[in-house]
Amino acid sequence: MNKTLNTLFSIVIFAGLSPMVAQADPPVAAFYEPLAKMTPSGKLGQVIKQEKIKTAVKGAQAWKIAYISSDVAGRKTIVTGLVVAPMGSAPKEGRPILAWGHGTTGAAQNCGPSQVLDPIVPLNEYFLIGGNSWTDYGIPSIEEFIKEGYVVVATDYQGQGGGGEHQYALAATNAMDMIDSARAASSMKETGAGKKTVIYGWSQGGGAVIAAASMQDYFAKKGTAADSIELVGVVALAPDDIAIMLPNATVDQASAQKSLDGIIKMFTGNVFDFSHMAMSMWGVRAGNPNLKLTDIFTSDGAKVLDEVIRNKCMHAVADTLNFNFSSQYQSLLKDQYTNALEWTKAMVKGSVNPVKPIAPVVIYWGNKDTTNPPIMGKLYQEQMCKLGGNVDRVQLPGDQSHFTTPGSSAPFYRAWIKDRLAGKPATNNCSQAAQLPS
Repeated sequence: MNKTLNTLFSIVIFAGLSPMVAQADPPVAAFYEPLAKMTPSGKLGQVIKQEKIKTAVKGAQAWKIAYISSDVAGRKTIVTGLVVAPMGSAPKEGRPILAWGHGTTGAAQNCGPSQVLDPIVPLNEYFLIGGNSWTDYGIPSIEEFIKEGYVVVATDYQGQGGGGEHQYALAATNAMDMIDSARAASSMKETGAGKKTVIYGWSQGGGAVIAAASMQDYFAKKGTAADSIELVGVVALAPDDIAIMLPNATVDQASAQKSLDGIIKMFTGNVFDFSHMAMSMWGVRAGNPNLKLTDIFTSDGAKVLDEVIRNKCMHAVADTLNFNFSSQYQSLLKDQYTNALEWTKAMVKGSVNPVKPIAPVVIYWGNKDTTNPPIMGKLYQEQMCKLGGNVDRVQLPGDQSHFTTPGSSAPFYRAWIKDRLAGKPATNNCSQAAQLPS
């Protein structure tokens, strides 16, 4: 270890973040505490625990839930989340379901948005003026959707309150959590929910919804808590698609090495991006036992990152790395990454499957988005249009960033969702896809 890095790790140890001793997972509230000790068994979407909670949304009733899902490797998981439903009698066919996939909050057990003090509010982004929390939480358009008579379910994703390790950056696992959340909501008699479902998500959740759109086999599974969930629409706000950015990355070792090098280099320009990259690699590793953090990070760096990511939510991770390593955060990386082919295979497998979407998809994006470059959505649309999918891609008016996308897109996606639930055909701009801006 060189002198500079040795000094940095001395600082880390002095700060109480010894890279040699991993601390336990952070404490969680009483609802979540026993879940980590439970065996995830039961039907997909089966609610294994629920607790009615207060909500200030007029005409609504709400619950925290824990339910059964599975991951990209086919392993059962326990996932937590929220269900919000209108009060009163439901129509004979049942209420439509809207399943929300949240953006990045972190990989620790206490990073699930359902765990904040008052979780059932319109989306509240910590980043924006008016944000009042250390993390993003809330459910976009919740008040309008309850007025429309919809049941809304918001997953935390696995690893964010239900035990296990959060498979951040594995959109396929997050997609299963969303699909099973719809099954959970449909299975609860209290909600009056039917089968007709729209999924919507932002950022990490945007990637999850476009992944879910191509998972016909998972939707078709029988013996679940609520079979025959009918997906009628998919709304992706500033989505990511890792696989589309890794063409030929799984062909051979040399191609994999080049792709992995490029992905890591893309996210090492500042400590905030580096924190996202490190948490992504931590999450990909959680879904594949053949991967190790030491394939990419130094031995001491891997230990520090594992401890920090396991115990802190996203923005605290970035602050911790910035405080302890400042401009030297790249010293946590190895000079040469190993096992590259296994890494790229895991990332592609956990991303969007190149299969025709089973329902119309609309992507909303902003021209100033530097977090999830809009080129990913453009390439996704071109790929799915060639497969016969119905994919619309809409640039939001004005200058919109990654963080203003949810708010600026709300009037558009609310109208789009209402039309899908009414059975109206969706606009398809596939024929213009190649000419549309990126």
